[in-house]
Amino acid sequence: MSILSIAALQLELENANNLQRIKAEVDAVVTRFPWVQMVVTGELSGFGFNQEAACELPGEPEQFFCDLAAQHGIWLIPGSLYEKRGDDIFNTLSVIDPDGSVVARYQKMFPFFPYEMGVTPGSEFVVFDIPGVCKCGVSICYDGWFPETTRALACMGAEVILHPTLTNTIDRDAELAIARASAVANQCFFVDVNAAGRLGNGRSIVAGPGGDVIYQAGKSREIIALQLDLQYLRRVREEGWHGLGQPLKSFRDSQVRFPQYGGESIDPMRLSDLGTLQKPSK
Repeated sequence: MSILSIAALQLELENANNLQRIKAEVDAVVTRFPWVQMVVTGELSGFGFNQEAACELPGEPEQFFCDLAAQHGIWLIPGSLYEKRGDDIFNTLSVIDPDGSVVARYQKMFPFFPYEMGVTPGSEFVVFDIPGVCKCGVSICYDGWFPETTRALACMGAEVILHPTLTNTIDRDAELAIARASAVANQCFFVDVNAAGRLGNGRSIVAGPGGDVIYQAGKSREIIALQLDLQYLRRVREEGWHGLGQPLKSFRDSQVRFPQYGGESIDPMRLSDLGTLQKPSK
């Protein structure tokens, strides 16, 4: 049986250097739940949303997390960091293996414009293998509002979507709906980890391939340690959830050409009529 044992850490952090706080939490989780293979924290956990803390990668903050992963022999997804690369700043997630090596970096494709101004969008999808267990895909917060992102990861073979989030606004209910819809539409496990306390309003969610809520957190600090059964997920993809729809196969076999992706004579949904992307004014 293929099991991914994962701990999602919904932490109460500051808009400041949180590295030692995260280390203490990871140390405690591995001590209490020695069976955990992977630990995931919320978006921008390391230093909050302060772009002045942007650092080059590889660099000291990332190496701090690499050492922590190697210390405990775990996969570690420490949310994301603002990465400075020349004149650009990216919102970058590092995937660190149990040896403490960075196996992939993902740059957020959809920064939360117009509020996350100054961040350059990424352009490459990232999936990675946990040998003998599963293939995971990664996305960050606002990426999830664009269903094409999760569908792309599923088409690349991802069975588990790891989705660090930093949300402190009233649209968290919408994000919970998106997480469940993403899971059922792509027959995957969807692990959405938000921050709590001063940075976020919590309510992290883990959804299953039927859109079912495996667990939903409250608004304060929580440690969500659970086991995801990949054999169950593969059966759902093969036979449908409770023997019902098989959407990935239907999508694969469809001959439909979607007009929203453009064409010689198509103005996709007349989106050009919507005006400039900017903050609303009084």
